[in-house]
Amino acid sequence: MRILSIVESRRFAVFVLAASLLGGCAWFRRAPEREAPGGVPEQVVVEPGRYIVAPERGADVVAELRVVPPTQTPEIADGIDIAADQGRMNAKSLVRIGTGCHRDADAAARDWVLRMAQSHGAEKVLVYVLPAEAKASAKLAAEMTAACAMPTGPEPAALVATYYVRFKLPFGAQFRNLTADEKHKLGVGGGVEIGKVIDGTPAAAANLRNGDFVLKLNGTAVRDLNDFRQMLRTNMGRRVTLTISRDGVQVDRMVRLGVLAAETRESNK
Repeated sequence: MRILSIVESRRFAVFVLAASLLGGCAWFRRAPEREAPGGVPEQVVVEPGRYIVAPERGADVVAELRVVPPTQTPEIADGIDIAADQGRMNAKSLVRIGTGCHRDADAAARDWVLRMAQSHGAEKVLVYVLPAEAKASAKLAAEMTAACAMPTGPEPAALVATYYVRFKLPFGAQFRNLTADEKHKLGVGGGVEIGKVIDGTPAAAANLRNGDFVLKLNGTAVRDLNDFRQMLRTNMGRRVTLTISRDGVQVDRMVRLGVLAAETRESNK
């Protein structure tokens, strides 16, 4: 039997020690943490601000209708009157996509406003805080409270922000389904009523008004809101004829529909 030299013995000892350490690494690994049954879940940090998405202005809709890509440097300015300011924004084809409500009105709150604008792709943001003058703040305070209202009731906020994106609207007006009584009076089976018409849009150019009833598009009867939306989408970029009822009289209106941002000029010539 061969006797190991001192040098070889030392090498062998080092090898054994290294092997034992490598083999035992699993003991030093941190076992994956598991939550015990019935354990208390981790607490979620709640933002002091809340962003409310405007009706039918979800991320997919905004991405489809916007004219230009989102920017990381949205324009942020102080607002004066929420309702009046929205009218001015609509006149520039800027559509409100959401509302931000924050319990504070400090620099941190304004930083939050910017983050929300970047997150939701807003191009323009108007910020509202109550002025020191009591009389001037009364109307704005009511508007701010209403803007932040929840199903559970009003939630006052120290700062409110309204977020806007420029849409290339195919039509440019709000509309709703007709009620059963309205259908009966008009003697039709369906249609939609025009609501607010946005300045500078195809609907405005065709002199459509709040309260007009749209009964047909290119001679085809409009069944309901969803049917009218599909008709508009199918005819984007084209001139169509709307048959409307205004004050009990049926008239035709020619409308050159716009196109969505995803459409190119070449494909709609």
